Amino acid sequence: MAAASAASYKARKEAFVSNLYGSSLTEINVVTLVAAAAVFLWTALQRRHSFFTPYTPVALLADFLLNVCAILFAITLYSSTPLVLSIFLITPGAVLTFLKTGRQSTTSASDAPAKVNPRSVNGAAASTSNAPPILPIRPFLTHYRGSMLIVTCLAILAVDFPIFPRRYAKVEIWGTSLMDLGVGSFVFSAGVVSARAVVRARTGVQALPSPNTKFVSRFIQALRHSVPLFILGFIRLYSVKGLDYAEHVTEYGVHWNFFFTLALLPPFVEISDSVTRRMFKSYETFALTLAVVYELILNNTDLLSYILISPRGPDLLSKNREGVFSFAGYLAIFLAGRGTGMLAVQFNEPVPKISKQSSPRELTRRERRSVLNGLLIKSLIYVFLYWLTTSLYTFNLTVSRRLANLPYMLWVVAFNNAQMFLFGLVEDCGPSFSYQAEDKDRVRSATSRILAVFNKNGLVIFLVANLLTGLVNLSFNTLDMRPLSAMGLLMGYAVLVTGVALGLDKSGVKIKL
Repeated sequence: MAAASAASYKARKEAFVSNLYGSSLTEINVVTLVAAAAVFLWTALQRRHSFFTPYTPVALLADFLLNVCAILFAITLYSSTPLVLSIFLITPGAVLTFLKTGRQSTTSASDAPAKVNPRSVNGAAASTSNAPPILPIRPFLTHYRGSMLIVTCLAILAVDFPIFPRRYAKVEIWGTSLMDLGVGSFVFSAGVVSARAVVRARTGVQALPSPNTKFVSRFIQALRHSVPLFILGFIRLYSVKGLDYAEHVTEYGVHWNFFFTLALLPPFVEISDSVTRRMFKSYETFALTLAVVYELILNNTDLLSYILISPRGPDLLSKNREGVFSFAGYLAIFLAGRGTGMLAVQFNEPVPKISKQSSPRELTRRERRSVLNGLLIKSLIYVFLYWLTTSLYTFNLTVSRRLANLPYMLWVVAFNNAQMFLFGLVEDCGPSFSYQAEDKDRVRSATSRILAVFNKNGLVIFLVANLLTGLVNLSFNTLDMRPLSAMGLLMGYAVLVTGVALGLDKSGVKIKL
C-alpha cells in the first residue's frame, strides 16, 4: 500500500507541473517589476538616511524583507495583484527620493562624486598608459543579477506548492511563463558576467587567456571549467533516478538536466568567441545568426516534429532531444548576454571627449548616459525583433522554452536588457553610477548586502537551493499543504538559502564553477 501511495503521489506531482500554458507577457513584466521596486526603496533609504550603513541586524532584516521576501510575496500571496505590492514599495521610495521629507543624512560615501580614472573608461584610453585599464564596478549589475538569482531560487521550490500559480510554472510546449523566463535569464546573466573577464583579457589583464593564445589551449581550459558542472549534472541525474524523484521528462529529456546545458556552454562559447572575432565582430550578430539558423532548421526540416512528437528512445539522443537541441538557443542567449555585458562593464565614449579638465561628476554623467542609452536601444531593438517574429502579419512564430527557439531567445534577451536598464535607472537616482575596485567602502555603501552575496556565489547558491528543494519535496507533502504552512516553509527556506549566501561571504569564500 505504501509503495502504491508513493507511486500515486509521484504521478500527482508530475501532473502538477505538466501540460501548463503559462501567462501573458504583461503579467510576467508586472510580477518582475517588484524586484526593481524593492531595490528602489532600498536605494532611497540608503541615499537619504544611510539606513544600511552600518549594517546592523535591523538593516539586515530590512534588506531581507525588501529583496527576498518582497519577491517571495509577489509569486505567492500577491500573485493576483503584484502591481499593488510594487506600489507599496515605490511610494515611500518616491517620497524619500523626490520630496526629500524627513531627516536627510549628511553626505554619505555613496553620494560623493565618483573618482573616475581615465584609464577605466575604455580600452582605447589604456593606450596612453602602460597600466592596464581598470574596469568600473556598477552596483546596478549586482542588483540585477542578485534579484534574478533570488527569484530563481525561490521559484524552484515554490512551484511545488498550490500557493504558487500554475500560470507561473513552465509551459509544456508553446507559451510564456515566469519560470520559462527564469531559465533563460540565468544563462543571459552568466553571459553578462563573462564579459568582464573578456574585456580584461583583450585590454591586457590576463583574467582569461588572451585572444593570441592558441585556440587549443583556450579550449582545454574551457573544458576544465565544464568538468565540475558535468559532475553536478550526473549527481543530479543519479539522485533523481535513485530516489524515484518526480520529474518532468519533456522539460529536458529522460537523462538531461540544466547542469548539462551549463556544462556545455564553456567549450562552445570558446568556439563561438573565435568565430565572432574572425567573422562577425559582434556577439549579438553571431547570437542572432545562430538563433535564426536554428529556427530555419526547425521549420524547414523534420527536426520540430522529431523533438515534439516522435517516440522517445531507444537511443540516447531521442531520449534527451529537448536538452540537446535547445542548447543552440541557450548558446545564442549566452552570447547575446556577453554582448550586452561588453556595453555594461565599460565606458564607450570616444577618448577625445575625455579631457583632463573633465570633472568626476561630468565623467559620471557621460558614463551613465552612454550605458543607459545603450541598454535602452538594445531593449527596443530586441522588442521590435520579437514583435516582428511573432506578429500574425509577418512570421507568426510562437515562444517555446522547450525548443529554445528564435522567439524565446528574443524574448529573454529583450526582457533582460530592459531589466538592466530599469535597474540602471534606479541607480541613476543618485549622483554616483560606477566605482573603482579600491573604493570598497563606497561600493559596499551603494550595494545591497543580500543581493551582493547572492551575486558573488550565484551558481553555488543555485546548487544549494536545488538540494534543499529536493530535501523539502522528499520530506513534506507539498501538494496538499495549506497556504499558511506553505508560506512558513518557504520563508524558512528563504532564510536558510540567504544564510548560506551570507555565510559564504563572511568566510571569504568565492567558488567559481
